[in-house]
Amino acid sequence: MTKQAVLKLKLSPSTRLALLAVAVILACTLFLTWNVKASWAFTLEFRGQKLISMVLVGIFIAIATLLFQTISQNKILTPSIMGFDALYMLIQSVLIVVIGASCYSILNEYTKWAIEITIMTSMMLLLSKFLFRGSAQSIQLLILSGVVLGICLSSINGLVFRMMDPSQSVVAQDAFFASFSSPSIALVQLSYLLLAATLVYLFRYHHQLDVLLLGEQTAHSLGINYARLTQHLLILIAILVGMSTALVGPITFLGLLVVHLAYQLAGSYKHKILLPFAALLGVLVLVLGEFILQHLVSFNTRLSIVIECVGGLVFLALVIKQAKS
Repeated sequence: MTKQAVLKLKLSPSTRLALLAVAVILACTLFLTWNVKASWAFTLEFRGQKLISMVLVGIFIAIATLLFQTISQNKILTPSIMGFDALYMLIQSVLIVVIGASCYSILNEYTKWAIEITIMTSMMLLLSKFLFRGSAQSIQLLILSGVVLGICLSSINGLVFRMMDPSQSVVAQDAFFASFSSPSIALVQLSYLLLAATLVYLFRYHHQLDVLLLGEQTAHSLGINYARLTQHLLILIAILVGMSTALVGPITFLGLLVVHLAYQLAGSYKHKILLPFAALLGVLVLVLGEFILQHLVSFNTRLSIVIECVGGLVFLALVIKQAKS
């Protein structure tokens, strides 16, 4: 028996979750205290703001992706395939063209957040109303429609982007890439409220999420209202993705990366383990990634670009693996 096999036998899912939580705490402490050159008060405040945004975004994207894969019963899909990222970028482009780059830069965060969340949630509600008929087959139709809609929105966004003047295009390009610096206090407060409500909901229904993995027929036979639960989860996914993109911008492949790792490392398919495990992995990837880029390699680029590259490679590997199997 190999050392790896022995390790798997010894570590229970709860032990693995506890070790991951310790690793996240150590990573956050390292990020806050490494190589402090300015005053501690200024450094902790500046880095703490970035840390808060990374923690929230890591949790939101991981939970949204895991729930989406549970609904679709497909481990290579992310909510971004439904066109959320394309819709977010189109919203920014339209706002910049309509109100101007200067007004966009000073736009009230609550107003901007309300616009984004309302449009994203409305899109999901409309798609589910017209395409979701309460069955697993209609979920596939919903996903395919989301793919087509995302392509259309990307094309429209490209057209709007070409209509911008140079100053507007610079502001738009900055909004298209995720940035963890200077999160809005207003959005952080809303994020905490959303996180608390999400955790309460998931704690209440995590057993039903386990049943969803077994398929629609099994869910019906065990007395679960499959259609209602799926619709509620779709709305929750839209809100979580909308909040994370409102905080820092779109990150397409982060969820795919951390959820795939969670399936491999958690040692359990129960959502009471998978959900916190994936959320902690999301935080760990963001915090360690930002720490390595800033303090170890001094690489002057955004972490989201690196994550998109690595996550894209993971996505291709999963597609090839699934095709071979």
